[in-house]
Amino acid sequence: MAQIDYDEDETTDDSESPQWRRRLVTWALAAIGLGLGFLIPYTLYLNHEVSERFGQLRWQIPTRVYARPLEVAPGLALDSATLKTELDAAAYHEGDGVRPGTYSRNGSRWLISSRGFNDVDGQVPARRIEVALSGSKVSSVREAEKKRALKIARLDPARIATLYGQKQEERRLVRLKEVPELLVTGLQAVEDRDFNSHHGIDVSGMVRAAFKTATGRPQGGSTLTQQLARSGLLGIGQERTISRKGKEILYALLMEARYDKATILEAYFNQVYLGQRGAQAIHGVAAGAEFWFGRDLADLSTEQIALLIGMVRGPSWYDPRRNPERALERRNFVLGEMRETDLIQEPEYQRALKAPLGVTKDPGSTAANRFPAYVDLVRRQLARDYPADALAGAGLSVMSGMSPSAQAMAEGAVSRTLKGLDNKRRPPLQTGLVVTDVHNGEVVAVVGSRSVAEHGFNRAVEAQRPVGSLLKPFVYLLALAQPGKYSLATWVDDSPVTVTLGKKKSWTPGNSDGRSHGTVRLVDALAMSYNQATVRVGMQVDPERIASLIRTLAGIEAEPNPALILGSMDQSPYAMAQLYQFLASGGEIQPLHAVRGVLDANGKALNRYDKEPAPAQEGDAIAARLITIALQQAVSSGTGTQLVRDGLGRLSPAGKTGTSNDGRDSWFAGWTGDHLAVIWVGNDQNKETGLYGATGAMRVWSAIFSRLPTAPLEVGSKGIDWQWTIASNTTDADCAGARRFAFVAGFAPPYAPCPAPEPVAEEGGGWREWFGFGKKDEEQPREEAPPQENQQ
Repeated sequence: MAQIDYDEDETTDDSESPQWRRRLVTWALAAIGLGLGFLIPYTLYLNHEVSERFGQLRWQIPTRVYARPLEVAPGLALDSATLKTELDAAAYHEGDGVRPGTYSRNGSRWLISSRGFNDVDGQVPARRIEVALSGSKVSSVREAEKKRALKIARLDPARIATLYGQKQEERRLVRLKEVPELLVTGLQAVEDRDFNSHHGIDVSGMVRAAFKTATGRPQGGSTLTQQLARSGLLGIGQERTISRKGKEILYALLMEARYDKATILEAYFNQVYLGQRGAQAIHGVAAGAEFWFGRDLADLSTEQIALLIGMVRGPSWYDPRRNPERALERRNFVLGEMRETDLIQEPEYQRALKAPLGVTKDPGSTAANRFPAYVDLVRRQLARDYPADALAGAGLSVMSGMSPSAQAMAEGAVSRTLKGLDNKRRPPLQTGLVVTDVHNGEVVAVVGSRSVAEHGFNRAVEAQRPVGSLLKPFVYLLALAQPGKYSLATWVDDSPVTVTLGKKKSWTPGNSDGRSHGTVRLVDALAMSYNQATVRVGMQVDPERIASLIRTLAGIEAEPNPALILGSMDQSPYAMAQLYQFLASGGEIQPLHAVRGVLDANGKALNRYDKEPAPAQEGDAIAARLITIALQQAVSSGTGTQLVRDGLGRLSPAGKTGTSNDGRDSWFAGWTGDHLAVIWVGNDQNKETGLYGATGAMRVWSAIFSRLPTAPLEVGSKGIDWQWTIASNTTDADCAGARRFAFVAGFAPPYAPCPAPEPVAEEGGGWREWFGFGKKDEEQPREEAPPQENQQ
């Protein structure tokens, strides 16, 4: 048998071949094992992340500050322009008055469809009402359907500010059932048509997207679930890498395995990024609707829904304010997809194509803070109950007392008036003002600077300036609280006065006109703001009592020295508004409050600050009425007569001017039947302005109340006895020279018959000159220019 020789190399290859195969299999199994050993724990880790982050669905929700709801009731002072201002502020839109958030108008009759909301006293349901206006008042309020008369109806309030946490994200959570059906179906038609059938990823969708992109209609291939995963909700980020895409797919698969489609879709609508304003990111379709259209989500039209869907692909790229042509093209593409999938019919499609973009010129109510002075006051009043970090990003609702119409009118009055007062000889003017509701102590408007949107120093609260004659009514208030000694008819001496201060020092204040006016009625001393008479009265009632009174009424601490009688203390407009609220409310001690209450994220009241004030004590109410009568005379024939010439006599307002030495500070405090406003005008560097109270601050007051609907001031008669008076006695109404005064009931002077008139001298003298009596009020001559109040 022949021997076969084997080549050594061939023998080696054949013998080692199975070993290589075994090695490959071993390596493959090892790789699979390692892969599974890594992938399984990693998948479990991602599953835990999905469960923890997505399952909780916790976002940092900003705290929102709302104006007060407009309460419409028969008899309310309200005109059409003001009603429209209120509705516009609350993002109502003219329409059919049937859809919530719309109104229609037919002359003086308004049909308004309100939205339901949560207020401090519970939930207020949506309703349709008919409001009729007549003579700048509400004449009737009725339910639209049943035509039933209503005593009062509340409209949902405007959002005036947003308090953010660490992240500047604007977000307004919605339930899926609150999202318009066209937005739900339209989003799926454009972004993910197979959303209801896939399990997180969609291969056919990727192919369709590639085809449309190739035909010039670019479309993404990611499912809505994948978009949600990479949107930031689960912290994937936006980098374009294979590992990022892999993580996105795993997240999408896990989310689809754990949660139903409705839950995923609801999370998407609340998370989707839809724009940016500075550092403020707009997330969610509800915030997007407000930001771009100034509308509630439910009020969006077909074309607006299409634009919102279109911007999902890239809010910056399709920004309709910066790139309207690009945005229009994208919107029309979305409308085409809606038509292709029969979500809208041809007539609606054609109408929507022709419609404008419909975006507002400026961002809607998502703006962080349009009213910095008012919101500053809100923050200050909440500080004792809520630390700053507890408010920002907490998802609370702060229900304030702001009236959008009063705020707008105050801001407009400041702008117009100070512009008119500017001149080259006068230093730059600034202002601070507070407007309140005299019935409940709510602060309805605050202006802290002539640049009303300016953040920073809030002069309404922080400016401490000499108040001058603004304090005089409280000197006389203490005097009138002694009805056995003082009345409005009491004669007081306005001759030169010297007060001994001790240490061989004395004080001799004079009147601003440099004159003494002899013996005058107490009411005239106050109305004309005579310093000398006021000092005499103040020294008799005691500066200690004056200091105690203002501490009780407004928490103001002041040195009880004689100069306090003429207002030698520095205070803010807010502090003086708190002091004057006592008079304007008819003697009630009403703590001013900018916050009515705070609601949690579910609309439940956490705190209420709108408690009813205690009724005025009888003596306080009577004294407040007497001072109000005197300050009505200050307007009708004293230092505030310019208000009558401005046409505001119809309101019968009461008011007091105030001026510090050298005309550095101009003040005015005045009120009507509904509102009190305290205003300061001056210069930040304390330079002389040359303005009196009547020529500066009172001009702002006049500009506000020339437009603000408010009730005339009517002084109650309880505890008051009106009598005709001559000399120091009551007399008959037809007595020549008699004058009518209000007395505390039971304290009117004794009756005396009308004295026989003395022969009239040729030079025009007579019995009036013998006794120094003036003519009746309506016969007293008025100066062409208003007399100025005396300075401290």
